[in-house]
Amino acid sequence: MGSFSIWHWLIVLVIVLLVFGTKKLRNIGEDLGGAVKGFKQGMKDGNESGGSTASTDAKTIEGQASEKKS
Repeated sequence: MGSFSIWHWLIVLVIVLLVFGTKKLRNIGEDLGGAVKGFKQGMKDGNESGGSTASTDAKTIEGQASEKKS
């Protein structure tokens, strides 16, 4: 069975192009690229916060609690 030669890969590529078409493959490539870019940005943002799971944007609300009268 051996490994595939360059000719095998070219035939597979031609068949894939015929089945899906270049426009659909280009859209799939753009979607995949956007997903990878978003994932990298998310990882970058996560590392900049110091790896802490606690939110540093928490706000404290000051006031006085009172009983509700019915």
